[in-house]
Amino acid sequence: MVKGFIEKETNVTNIQECLNLPQSTISQHLFKLKAAGIIKGEREGLKISYQVINEEFRRIIKILFP
Repeated sequence: MVKGFIEKETNVTNIQECLNLPQSTISQHLFKLKAAGIIKGEREGLKISYQVINEEFRRIIKILFP
């Protein structure tokens, strides 16, 4: 899941299906990641697609999940 998140854009619904967590929980964590400059969100109709924009975070994830 984490590795997939750094390789392509995803939305709350996809993350919710993977992690089996409430939408509100996922949205809170995405808000914090966005505020920290790790991800960005782009609106696509009714959904927002998120992608990792912080290269240091991306490198760390690739090391932890080869």
